[in-house]
Amino acid sequence: MTVPKKFASQADLEEKQVSFTQLSEHAWAYTAEGDPNTGIVIGDDAVLVADTQATPAMAADVIRRIREVTDKPIKYVVLTHYHAVRVLGASAYQPQQILASQDTYDLIVERGEADKASEIGRFPRLFRNVETVPAGMTWPTITFTGKMTLWLGKLEVQLLQLGRGHTKGDTVVWLPQERTLLSGDLVEFDATPYAGDAYFSDWPQTLANIAALEPLALVPGRGPALKGEAQVQQGLDATRDFVSDLYANVKKGTAAGKDLKTVYKETYAALQPKYGSWVIFDHCMPFDVTRAFDEATQFRDPRIWTAERDRQMWETLEG
Repeated sequence: MTVPKKFASQADLEEKQVSFTQLSEHAWAYTAEGDPNTGIVIGDDAVLVADTQATPAMAADVIRRIREVTDKPIKYVVLTHYHAVRVLGASAYQPQQILASQDTYDLIVERGEADKASEIGRFPRLFRNVETVPAGMTWPTITFTGKMTLWLGKLEVQLLQLGRGHTKGDTVVWLPQERTLLSGDLVEFDATPYAGDAYFSDWPQTLANIAALEPLALVPGRGPALKGEAQVQQGLDATRDFVSDLYANVKKGTAAGKDLKTVYKETYAALQPKYGSWVIFDHCMPFDVTRAFDEATQFRDPRIWTAERDRQMWETLEG
């Protein structure tokens, strides 16, 4: 008798070792062994934080690290996308502005509450102290479409939508003077891309658009910070390979008329040898294959995940 896998990341209770690394003159990476990363830009007169951690209690550790290197005010928080694990710590920074793409704002309107309930159920360790999250949603105060430029003194910071991938609203933070990029979950390193809200058909081209900037350093959504062109390219290639391999396997199954459970089992078996050692592989695969199956069959846009839909899907594929 096989023991059913514990739902999502409910078995993941081990504390992670945090690193706070300087990547270029003005950019820093807060990383934690495959937990969600935060990117920090310290300009001439202000600090920008991209992705805030899951709760204000967790954000407090990011702030502590920032205060070890600067006393400049944290004026800006950037939401690279709408997922709760990335945005619900925002209040801790007391920023003057919260910046996001208009697409991300629209997704918060459409599915923010459902996503919040879903993610809290999936990640009990990351949402400890969830009572410190203010009631309601984290709302952007300024939105943009395509491109927005900020100046932190003489430091140019570009917020760019380079295409859909992890979500419809994905934004990267780009420092052109230092060729340093904060990618959000468009890029992962030694960590499994979560693709439950993804656009599989678009994601590889979006990664090519990132590569065209020729970054010298990159803060991925999960995993260690990437330094130098070779490491950055490795992160881009590995993310693209996972997304492409998964979608190709799912499309092959759907073309043969197989049902979701069969496609899931076959795709898991095909990807496990190459990617099974990556962080949260078992967590992500049911969500990723379900979304890929949807996209390959009838749903161009991702369906909303609710806590109830999470459980039903998990029971179908892993129960």
